[in-house]
Amino acid sequence: MSERVYPAPPEYEEFKKQIRNLTGIDLNSYKYQIHRRVHMLMQRWRIDDYTAFFRLLKDNEDRLREFLDYLTINVSEFFRNPPRWWEIRDSLIPNLMELRKSKKLALWSAGAATGEEPYSLGILSAEIGLKVPPKVQAMDIDAGALAKAKKGHYLKRQLANVPQEWLQRHLEPVEENIYTVKQHIKDRVNFVRGNLIDDAFSEEHFDMILCRNVVIYFSPETKSLLYRKFFNALKPGGYLVVGSTEQIFEYRKIGFASAGPFLYQRPR
Repeated sequence: MSERVYPAPPEYEEFKKQIRNLTGIDLNSYKYQIHRRVHMLMQRWRIDDYTAFFRLLKDNEDRLREFLDYLTINVSEFFRNPPRWWEIRDSLIPNLMELRKSKKLALWSAGAATGEEPYSLGILSAEIGLKVPPKVQAMDIDAGALAKAKKGHYLKRQLANVPQEWLQRHLEPVEENIYTVKQHIKDRVNFVRGNLIDDAFSEEHFDMILCRNVVIYFSPETKSLLYRKFFNALKPGGYLVVGSTEQIFEYRKIGFASAGPFLYQRPR
């Protein structure tokens, strides 16, 4: 059964402009389904006026946080999809170290959310013995999410994929069912606020970019733009790791070579 489509009223155009001014997020970069999610959240909160809806988001930080989480469907856990992480550990990073003849690699978590992915990358880099600097770069547009990431507190259930010996080395309990990331891992990660669509990236700077489960609601045009920017931001031989539902169909046209399922490499 197909999902019901809700037509967007004229007032939605002004709402999108207001949201962009408030958060930096351009809802025009997303597929049409994003309006359906906005509409359903308004129904849940019993609001039928976009002006009132925006006023609530502007004046209530908790509601804004819920709004952003609902739109992006954040799934927060360390080492999400473990086989991909073990591939990064056992194959991708060793390949890059051999290619660069160095233990210094520039790694980027693009769409860092509340920090689970960049801290996972930081733990992995520590276990492999990568040198710092450079730090893992962790970018997200959401200032509230980045504030949580910098604090580094996580529920125990979010750490289910962390090997026990790594858990003991790199995190510590602060209260019942809550752990915090130890300082030596925090020192490996640099959190910055940025906009993947609008910001310019340093060309040929990164050895590996992780952008997983970030672009799922982006329009095809926005995805194409972003993947081209990622290509230009990678050093020759560098890898782009995407989510398991985010196959890049035009990867050859962009210039990538396929390095495996949902894994792309800029040719050397």
